[in-house]
Amino acid sequence: MTPPRSNLAAAGWMIAAVASFSLMDAGMKLLSAHYPPLQVTLLRGAASLPFVLAWVLATAGPRSIVPVRWGLRLLRGVLGMAMIGCFVFALKRMPLSTAYTIYFVAPLLVAALSVPLLGEHVGPRRWTAIAIGLVGVIVVLRPGTDGLVSFPGLMVLLAATAYAVAAVTVSLLTRTDTPQSMVVWFLLIMAVGAGVAAIPGWVPLRLEHAWLILGMGLAGALGQIALTAAFMRGDASMIAPLEYTGLVWVIGWDWLLWRTLPDAWTWAGAAIIVASGLYLLRRERVTRAARCAPLDHS
Repeated sequence: MTPPRSNLAAAGWMIAAVASFSLMDAGMKLLSAHYPPLQVTLLRGAASLPFVLAWVLATAGPRSIVPVRWGLRLLRGVLGMAMIGCFVFALKRMPLSTAYTIYFVAPLLVAALSVPLLGEHVGPRRWTAIAIGLVGVIVVLRPGTDGLVSFPGLMVLLAATAYAVAAVTVSLLTRTDTPQSMVVWFLLIMAVGAGVAAIPGWVPLRLEHAWLILGMGLAGALGQIALTAAFMRGDASMIAPLEYTGLVWVIGWDWLLWRTLPDAWTWAGAAIIVASGLYLLRRERVTRAARCAPLDHS
């Protein structure tokens, strides 16, 4: 049964999803101090998969996970490996809040890639917002003593690019495949691929990290469930901006777990990127409304 539409309820689910994903990312950062990035990527996918699979089977049944477009499935799984692997590499070397700030450029990249990959039209105002958002990334990457940019920062940017391409493939997959199958196969392909790639540098798992791995997997699964509930109950254009509340959560984790806070460059870059992203969302909503408006025959 389809749940009733309510943007207020959807907002609550979206905030819960963002909080859960931020907790998952904090877990990945803690694990990155002990295991290589690809091994953490494997743990991320494998730890969440049983929880997600149980949820899918209980709510939608086994037929919902039957895949249709295998090529796009494999591509999305490989992109997931690159996304998580690069992000974990950076998390070991920078605060969560800095990584999140750079990663917030992803929605801007999705808008830019929708033109060549999906044939969508992006007007000059939205291109301007995308360009300003990229300026915000440059502000965050600006040096202390590391020169113009830092390698970990570039890895986050690469992760955001992989996410953006994967998000575009979702637009194609939704025409033939269910959301449940996309989540399950994404986690499975990512975990298997990262596991194979991690074999040469494998570090034996330590028993004291079992609770951390389990918690990371549960937080990721709960985030996915809450995110699905949010988009089932509310308008995407209304709840998508709440993704930026993730910055509040990770600043809290940074302080509680590592006693660090964002520097001035991160605050400035975050303001630019978030403002650009919010403006882009607003322009997309205006454009969609204009496209759907009835013609005036008076």
